[in-house]
Amino acid sequence: MINNIKNVFSIKDLENLSGIKAHTIRIWEKRYDILQPMRTDTNIRLYDLASLQKLLNITLLHDYGYKISKIATYPQEKIPSLVREIISNKTAKSHAISELKMAMMNFDHQLFFKTYDWLIAEKSFKEIFHQVFVPLMNELGLLWQSDTITPAHEHFITYLIKQKVLVNTEKVQLLQPTRTDKVFVLSLPMNEIHELGLMYLNYEILLNGYKTVFLGESMPIDNLKDLKKHFESIVYVSYLTVQPERDLLNAYIEKMNEELLDDTTELWYIGRLTEFINREGLSERVSIFNSMAELTDQV
Repeated sequence: MINNIKNVFSIKDLENLSGIKAHTIRIWEKRYDILQPMRTDTNIRLYDLASLQKLLNITLLHDYGYKISKIATYPQEKIPSLVREIISNKTAKSHAISELKMAMMNFDHQLFFKTYDWLIAEKSFKEIFHQVFVPLMNELGLLWQSDTITPAHEHFITYLIKQKVLVNTEKVQLLQPTRTDKVFVLSLPMNEIHELGLMYLNYEILLNGYKTVFLGESMPIDNLKDLKKHFESIVYVSYLTVQPERDLLNAYIEKMNEELLDDTTELWYIGRLTEFINREGLSERVSIFNSMAELTDQV
C-alpha cells in the first residue's frame, strides 16, 4: 500500500505550522536538543511527523509559561502529559488548532472528531467556529501559499468543517421560525465555489429565528429573481470571495440592483471583494458588511 501522506517536513514547514521562527527552532535544537532532525547529503534538516507533533506540544507549553530550558529536561512522555493537563484545566484554543493541523497533515478524520468532541464539551458551536475554525482557515490560506500544505489538505479539513456546520444547521432547521417579517436567501455568484462562510451564515440566521433558503454556489441572478414569486420580503445575502472578477464586480452589483432590488427586498454583501464595491449612490436597502459578526449582529 502506497502512503501518500506528507511525512517529511523542512524547517520552513515547521515554522509555518508552529509559528516558531526557523532561527529559534535551530537555537532550541543546538542548545537544548529538543528535536533531532534527519539530514540530507547536503546537510539540509528534515523532520518527521513525530517531530512536528513534539514541536506543537512544546509551543503550547511555552505559550503557557514553561521555559524551554526546563522543557528540555523532561522525559519524552512528560511533554504530552503536561499538554493534557493544561487542556483539562483550560480551553486551550492553540492546542485545538494544533490538533486540527495534525489531523489535516495525516488526513486523520478520527483525530478531527476527537478534537471537535473535546471542544463541543466546553464551548458552543458558535464559539468553536469563531475561535477555532476561523483562525484555522485563515492560517490554511497562508500554509497553502507557502507550499506547506497541498490543496488536498485544505479540501480534506474544509469538508470536515462543512460536515459540522451542516449537522448543527439541521438541528436549528427543525425548529419553527419565530420571526416571519422576512426570509433570507443565501447564494454565491457564478463560478464562486467558496461556500463555507455562507453555510455558517445560514446557520447563524436560522439560529436567530428566521427562515432561510440556502442556494449555494454559482447562482444566476435570474434564478434569484424567481424567489420573489414565493416570498413577500426577501434579504438576498451574497458572499463575494473570488467572484465576480474585480473588473466585473461593479457591473454585477448594478445588475443585482436592477433585477432584484425594490421595496420588498434588501441586498446584503460580505466577503473580501466587498472593499472594491463602488459605494457611491448605493440604495439604503443595500448593506455591505466587513465581517460575519457584523452581519449577524444586523440580523
